[in-house]
Parts: sequence; C-alpha cells; structure tokens
Amino acid sequence: MLTVVSSNLNGVRSAASKGFFDWLHQEVCPDFVAVQELKAQAAQVEPAFARSGDLQGYFHYAEKKGYSGVGLYTRFTPSAVIYGLGNDEFDAEGRWVETRFDQPGRKLSLISCYFPSGSSGAERQAAKYRFLAHIYPHLSRLREEREFILLGDVNIAHREIDLKNWRGNLNNSGFLPDERAWLDRLFGELALVDVYRHLHPQAEGEAYTWWSQRGQARAKNVGWRIDYQIATPALAALARSAKVYQEPRFSDHAPLLVHYALDLALADAAAQGYTAPLDV
Repeated sequence: MLTVVSSNLNGVRSAASKGFFDWLHQEVCPDFVAVQELKAQAAQVEPAFARSGDLQGYFHYAEKKGYSGVGLYTRFTPSAVIYGLGNDEFDAEGRWVETRFDQPGRKLSLISCYFPSGSSGAERQAAKYRFLAHIYPHLSRLREEREFILLGDVNIAHREIDLKNWRGNLNNSGFLPDERAWLDRLFGELALVDVYRHLHPQAEGEAYTWWSQRGQARAKNVGWRIDYQIATPALAALARSAKVYQEPRFSDHAPLLVHYALDLALADAAAQGYTAPLDV
C-alpha cells in the first residue's frame, strides 16, 4: 500500500510544535505527505524541516514572508521536481510543487497545491477565479500526459453534503456557484476523481477538513470539506481506504489520508535505472 497524506498546516512551525511530524511517524508511517500554508521561507524551513524521518521534502515558497507556501515529502526519489505553474502571479505565492516518477511507458506525478481563498474580499475572490482559470487547462494537459494525484487545500466545498451550514453559505466564497461549477467540470469534463467522496459517498460530519476559528465551529463540528486528493481514474481505482483525522488537532484543518494499492518502490528503482513497469 502507498500511504498518502495531505494537510494544510496553517504554519509549519506551529503544526510541528503541536506534534504533527511526531504523529506522522508514530501513527501513520506515510510514503507521501503534501502540506500547504507553510507560512515560512527557506531560512526557517530548510534547517528544521527539509527532512522528516526518512522523508525528503521539496518546497515552493511564497515571496511574501509568513504567507502561503507548499511542500511535498516523499520517501522515494523523484525523477524530476516542478516548482510553480508557470504563472508569475501565483508562483510568487508558492502554490504548486510536483514530484514526478517517470520511466519508459509510465509517467506519474504527486502534487501539493494550495488554491487561493477569496474570503477576505472581492479582490482576492477575483484572484481565486484567475487561479481557477489558469490551473484548469494546466490540469487538462497533465491529464493527457500522465497519471497524477493532486493533493491539497482547494478552498471549495463541492456539494451541499460537504459543509454543515450550506444554506447560509450560498453567497460566500468557497461555496459560490461558479466555484462549484469549476469542480463539476474537473470531475466531469476531465474525468478526475474526488477520491475521498468516491470511497465515502454519503459521509457528512466525519468528512469535514476545515473549521472557522470563530463561534466554537470545531467544537460544534460546523465544518467544511475543502481538502482533497484528486486523482486520475487509474490511480483513483487503486484507492482502498480514506480517512480524515479530526483528532489530534494540528491546525484549523484536519489531515486527509488515503491508502492506494500501488508499489511506488518500482518508480524509485526506475529513477536508478530499473525500468520494470508500474502497475497502475
């Protein structure tokens, strides 16, 4: 099994101080860990967090201090690492890091991505829509070229089942019609798969991955499901189990874990010159 975790940390140093990395290695033993919202630059991350146990991290930092940033930890050796989307506006915000595991006849990527939030006002909502407009054709091209799992905080709840107070949020960022329609296209036109929802089609409160820090939202489980593992169909078909770890708490988000019936050690060997095919 390949164990894949995604979590928005709301600050890597804060999450570490609350035991995130200890929990990973003592309770989960992951093969990949995608993290979002590092809120730190290389000078703070690389000395303390470049590695975690036997996992090597790759990071895309925001230019603005204490803002955004993503990372992806893996125990395998990538054939390439891609930093950024090729868009100056969003690459300056540190929103995409992609690890590739390629060999003849097989191309595979795991990606950590942090979609913008539009909740602070009209300017950031407009930026969010620009991001969605840019990333859609990018994902479409990837879909044609390779298998991949996109891991991250998408900042959109797709369906009414994905948040507690859906009626009260119909006009709020994260549940706007155009945002939800964008996910409809992703799962429809591109045939990408929302892996957690594929495995748990009826899950409600146990599926939430984010809670406002106001009004005792977490204590009352007034949450949203906005963190995803989105996979190409062949990889999604290998997903065997998925779980949101609402406890213990490391940030205002909860880690999402999925087990895939995939032996990526073959890809690691391929990076060293061994070319046996991946069973995807």
